Amino acid sequence: MTAASTIAALLAAGEAGRPAIRAPERPSLTYDGLRALAERTVAALNSIGIGRGDRVAIVLPNGPEMAAAFVAIACGATTAPLNPAYKEEEFEFYLTDLKAKALVIQQGMESPARAVAARLGVPVVELVPGEAAGAFSLAGGQPGQAARPGMAEAEDVALVLHTSGTTARPKIVPLTQANVTASAASIARTLELTPEDACLNVMPLFHIHGLIAATLASLAAGGAVICTPGFNALKFFGWLDAERPSWYTAVPTMHQAILQRAERNREIIARAPLRFLRSSSASLPAQAMKDLSAAFDAPVIEAYGMTEASHQMCSNPLPPRPQKPGLVGLPAGPEVAIMAEDGRILPQGEIGEVVIRGPNVTKGYEANPEANAKAFTDGWFRTGDQGMFDADGYLMLTGRLKELIKRGGEQVSPLEVDGILSEHPAVAQALTFGIPHPMLGEEVGAAIVLREGMDCTERELRDFAAKHLADFKVPRKVVFLPEIPKGATGKLMRIGLAQKLGITA
Repeated sequence: MTAASTIAALLAAGEAGRPAIRAPERPSLTYDGLRALAERTVAALNSIGIGRGDRVAIVLPNGPEMAAAFVAIACGATTAPLNPAYKEEEFEFYLTDLKAKALVIQQGMESPARAVAARLGVPVVELVPGEAAGAFSLAGGQPGQAARPGMAEAEDVALVLHTSGTTARPKIVPLTQANVTASAASIARTLELTPEDACLNVMPLFHIHGLIAATLASLAAGGAVICTPGFNALKFFGWLDAERPSWYTAVPTMHQAILQRAERNREIIARAPLRFLRSSSASLPAQAMKDLSAAFDAPVIEAYGMTEASHQMCSNPLPPRPQKPGLVGLPAGPEVAIMAEDGRILPQGEIGEVVIRGPNVTKGYEANPEANAKAFTDGWFRTGDQGMFDADGYLMLTGRLKELIKRGGEQVSPLEVDGILSEHPAVAQALTFGIPHPMLGEEVGAAIVLREGMDCTERELRDFAAKHLADFKVPRKVVFLPEIPKGATGKLMRIGLAQKLGITA
């Protein structure tokens, strides 16, 4: 597989009649069909004055049209996929911040984005779905001339996403054609994807994980992506049975919801075997990894990704090489190192900040010199994650630097506490968080979702934790919840959880 440096070049390698984009109960879109769609789309955009470097906001439901629109529009313009669930003021912020030249929205789809675009004078272009999965045509917009028409080049920006700022204003991350295709090729290589592979996508397609790992990596290998309407634990096994994917990729909260239904779907799992399962975008508890692997009789490949790296940075390898539960694997894309606070690169076994550099890493946040000064040191991008390499070169994350709980003079890694609590037989999910404390600064809290039909008290869990953890790491407060609050992409919300739940020390 030769590495393509543009999305158009990446698509060129797919075999003409093979399915590229699939969806339940729809005919497939072949590679020939997808390439022709990309050419028509770029020509249609050029005819309304939109070309390379111009930003097209995309507001579409999850599904094959969203995947195809991302790929086709990115061949000749800059895509800016937005969460269709945003409220009016959020669309106002994003469309303004992005300086969008057009809004692509599905025909007949009601959304506050339409009114916002009209108010801001952003042309609305309607996407009209075709018969095959992902096939579409564009309607609307005023005739115009694109300043830079034709197919995008390697250094053109293919995709802009905002970072999920937990506290600060979200930052714009521009990713070039070369960035996203390098990342897609790394993922395809790590997972040994071939044209025979098909990924069942349950991730939102306004998120880097769904766009690059599920969609672009599949296409980089000449395989197919099966586009569902989004994650649904009740429908997952039906899709597995009907579509027979070879793999799927998801965030830990989704895997845990699937795991809860695995037992009653054993026949489907046996009938529709997976080559592997992939987990990324948050830390997968070691116990969940073991349980998933046993339930599906397949390896669970945990990877480590972030938007600024066009998704993948490290990944556990496929068998026969070992997957290490609780570790995010070997560098799998960029160079990865551990840096001390003073900028020195630390030796194996020492804890510090995870830093990266390489062809898939953004060159910097847009129009944000202050953020860039903090984020880059000697050409290395600082991830904000703390970790260390073990003796075999696998990366172990010890926490987000800003999520570490500082209790008195001690630092507590929430990930370590999550891992211990998750090993209790009654616990389905655990999330450790800081509770503001007047004397200590912070106290340790834990939110727990119990397994169906099991119960457990706060006292029992604290006693269990005390057997495995130093006293200062044992949660002082344990709350039982039906589910843990999540962000739009399925990530658990650790920062600010105490305030959200109204818990004080």
